[in-house]
Amino acid sequence: MKEPFSLERGRVVESTQGRDKGKYFLVLEQCGKDAVMIADGSHHKLSAPKKKNTKHLRAKPVLIDWETIRPEGGKVQDSDLRRALENHGFAGERSLCKEG
Repeated sequence: MKEPFSLERGRVVESTQGRDKGKYFLVLEQCGKDAVMIADGSHHKLSAPKKKNTKHLRAKPVLIDWETIRPEGGKVQDSDLRRALENHGFAGERSLCKEG
């Protein structure tokens, strides 16, 4: 089935398969025609994004402008990705205490 939204940089996507099923990510870049690099800033960070098959993603109607993720300028950080997802209603579960 053809996705109604393109998987360009800044698109919010939901994982439909794998360990990260049901979690939301931002598309960082296209890797060929059937894969993209995604990150959420907590489980998959910008320094080690996840390569995901596009068949296993559901695109959401939200496209976050990359320039607005960090309006003060500078390099985008993992906390900026988490904040952008939270501000658009795609917050992951957060714990008050750290495990470990």
